Order: sequence, then C-alpha cells, then structure tokens
Amino acid sequence: MSSSSSSPRAPGDRKRCRRASGPVPRWASLPEDLVDLVASRLLAGGDLLDFVRFRAVCTSWRSGTASPRGRGVADRRFHPRRWMMLPEGHGLYPGHPSLRGYARFLNLDTGTLVRARIPLLRDGYVAIDSVDGLLLLLLDPDPNQEGAVRLLHPFTGDTAELPPLGTVLPHLGSRLLDCPAPYRIRSLARVVCASVSCSATGAGAGAITVLLALSVVSRVAFATSLDRQWSLSTYECVTLSSPIASHGKIYLMHTDRSCGEKMHQILRIDHPPAAAQDGSGSGAGRALQEPKLVATIPARKLDHFQGLVECGSEILVLGYKNWSTSRISVFKLADLVLQRFMPIKSIGGHTLFIGERNISVSSKILPTVKGDNLVYLNSGLVKYHLSRGSLSLAIDNCSLYGRAPGPSSLVHYIYSCCIRNRWSRGLICRKDAPEWLVQDED
Repeated sequence: MSSSSSSPRAPGDRKRCRRASGPVPRWASLPEDLVDLVASRLLAGGDLLDFVRFRAVCTSWRSGTASPRGRGVADRRFHPRRWMMLPEGHGLYPGHPSLRGYARFLNLDTGTLVRARIPLLRDGYVAIDSVDGLLLLLLDPDPNQEGAVRLLHPFTGDTAELPPLGTVLPHLGSRLLDCPAPYRIRSLARVVCASVSCSATGAGAGAITVLLALSVVSRVAFATSLDRQWSLSTYECVTLSSPIASHGKIYLMHTDRSCGEKMHQILRIDHPPAAAQDGSGSGAGRALQEPKLVATIPARKLDHFQGLVECGSEILVLGYKNWSTSRISVFKLADLVLQRFMPIKSIGGHTLFIGERNISVSSKILPTVKGDNLVYLNSGLVKYHLSRGSLSLAIDNCSLYGRAPGPSSLVHYIYSCCIRNRWSRGLICRKDAPEWLVQDED
C-alpha cells in the first residue's frame, strides 16, 4: 500500500512562525484528548472532508490526529463512504487523455464536487465498482492477460493490490469459454458488487478482505491483499442481479417456490473467518459459508422484487405489489426480520435512484427532485413520490433531451452511476420522457 507524509518542521521554524503571527490562539492549545474526541466524531459522521479540514486548522490539531495518508484503504474510518465518481459525459471515460488523469467526485449528502488526480486511470485501469467510496480498478487491457486488480482511495492515493481476476477463470469450468480469450476477464468483471472489510487485529492484521459478487457467473469470489489468487464459492447464487454491500457483507435476494407459496428471501454473505497464511497465497483454510437467511417476505406482500439499497443506517427492500411498475413499495429490512410487512412512506428526505445498482442521495442537492422520491426508468426517467403515490418527470423540461436544448440535469449524472457500463465509460444516461408524462406536466 502506498503512503506519503510531509517532513516535519524544525522546532526553530515553528517558534519563528509563532512570533510572526502573534500569540497562539486558545483553541489551538486544546487538550489532546479533546482534539482526538472531536476528530473521531467527525470521522463517525462519515465525511472525510470535514476531518481533513479540521486537521488543516493548525499544527497542534494536525499533529494530534492521525493522517489518512498511508491508512486510506486499510483503516475503514478514512473510507470516503458518501463520495461517488461522476461520469463526465461525451464519452470522456475516466482516464481519457482530455481529462489529464483527473476525475470528478460528488458527495451524495452535501452536493460538494471535487476533482481528484488518479494516475492509475491513465495507466490503463478502469473502474468496475465503488465500495465505501473506494474504487475497485481492473487493468484492461492487461498485457499479461491476468486482469490486475487494485483497490484505490481516490483522495489519498493509497492502494491495495489484490490477486489478478484471471485466477478465477480456471475454477469456472466451461463458463465463459464461448468468449474470446482476451475478453473473458472483461466479461467476468462486467457486473461486479464488491464488499470490503479491514482486519485491525489478529493474524491478518492490516490485511484487506474483498468479496466479489460476480453476477455473470452467479458466484462469489474472495481474497485478501496477502493472497495471490481468488477463491470461489462452492455454491451458486441463482440471483445476483442487484446485490448490495453493507458493513463488509453482501446482501442479496432469492425467490423460493419450493414450499408451494412464492417467498422472497433476503440473504447475507459474510466474509470468511480470518486464518493464518499458509504460504501458498491461495486462501487455503478459509471458505465462504452458505448465505444466511435474514428475512422473508411472501409474494402477496411484494410480488416483484426490485432491489436493495442502503439509506442512512437502514437497508431498504424495494419492489412492486403487482406487475404494475407505477407503484413501488419500500420496506425496512429490520421490519422484515421481525415479520412486520408495513411499507414505509418516508425515507428521511432522501431520493433513491433505482437501476442496475441502487443509490441513496440527499434530496437537498437535487434542484428538480425534492424529498422521499424514487427515480427510475419507466419508459423514461421518472420520479415516484413515496407518500403521495404520484408519478412525474424526474427532470425539468429544459434538460429532457440532454445538452442540445439546455443543460443536463444532475439527475442524469447520478442515475448514470446506477449503470456500470455508462458510469465507467463516461456516458450519461438520457432517456426521453414518455408522452403521457409530458402532457400531464403541461
């Protein structure tokens, strides 16, 4: 893992700075334990940028708190959890020469936009997923045809090297044999959901464990930053269409019809238990356990499952009570665990973007979508208001058709993050609104 730090000032230089700037402010001499408490509260709030600003106030606050550099990937406290890389549009994929190695990131809670320089994108790496704000990168094309994988903190530049994705292929048997050899790894990485956990103690201290839900082959792979190859689950997950990662675990849905009644099951895949390395780098001695049943919901309560999404501290279950896609039901997973099948009518002023992957965004950053809405494609990009049960356009009329008649809406950019092959290729999802919605809006 890469790290960097600035050289400390000489004591004499510090004294000269203090004399030049006058007396030291009283807040600059706060007790170390109080400085540490404030810093930990900022990190617990989930925005790394606030913590960085806090450290930049003065030398004593900076020296009394841990630097994210060198710890950005290995220490979960420093993960930029609510930051998402935005596509640029116009086919300017991350790493395009015109971008000079920079990429834009949006804070999904505050709307803050920043640019970060990411040299790996210029070296041929492509983003295949974002987990806790970290980027999972794949070297494509790889001259060695191995599919090198890196986990990158976009703001500190810290990286963790993971085994090549090509080490999964020998365990797939005849899967993907119909693909030309150079494209097998690319096909395997087309739809990936990653989960990350960090070991702070024990034999694997400092190691990063990554779970990959590989939807193309309906299997789950895992490896640590100390391994040389990925290990594959012995079981198949029949449905890996919309898994989500939360707190180092992967949640997914399976529909069971074996008992006569159609039941939706919410399953959880945990990271394998830590084990001492045997020197082979193959993850021997560790194996993924079967997915654990978390909750069930009968089809009479939710006929068609749409997906899962993490919203604040809750995992939400989305779907339709019937095959009409104009009315969506939202349940808290915590309620389903207790067999409470009561849909909720408020999601705390958030907007949920529903697609290949689902994203929760604070509605205060969206000019055309306000409070407790779900944005999705229904013959066009629409918003469904949860409490009113109404459907309307998700964007204003000036941005219906993209940049030609007017500016693109931020809604376009965020929704494009829900579709991995657009997100990673710098493409913006624009869909004309259905005629009946345009007429209603008039």
